[in-house]
Amino acid sequence: MRILGIDYGAKRWGLSYGDELGVAVPLAAAVGAAVEARFAEVESVIQARRVTELVVGYPYNMDGSAGFKAKEVDAFIAELERRFGLPVQRTDERLTSHAAEAETRAAAPKRSRRDGRSVGARQAARATGEVDSRAARLILQDFLDARQGPPLLPEEGE
Repeated sequence: MRILGIDYGAKRWGLSYGDELGVAVPLAAAVGAAVEARFAEVESVIQARRVTELVVGYPYNMDGSAGFKAKEVDAFIAELERRFGLPVQRTDERLTSHAAEAETRAAAPKRSRRDGRSVGARQAARATGEVDSRAARLILQDFLDARQGPPLLPEEGE
């Protein structure tokens, strides 16, 4: 099992990777200016990591209905299936981008009020796709956790 997690966006696609160990790790995002360049980046990762399955974050609303971007993501998924011939799973992506933003803020060095040198660190993380790949990691980790099932509890009295 080698899985590529994808957080789809209009300009960037966050990427993550997971295997039988059950731990998702962020990868460099597909940030090519053209869609074809992004697909080429995804293809490169699929080949290099010998990916066997794709997991794409799906835009559900808080009430569980499909979000407004669902048709766009459905078209993206259809194109992934056509190009790569791999099974594609959809998984709930609600709040992953917000969690990834918070993770990025927490990991960023505190900026100095005096010289302001760290100003723009969040914008740089967004432009490079770091936040998108963190969201892809969260998406894939949720999928891996659900696939593994609940942890086994020790027998009573052990």
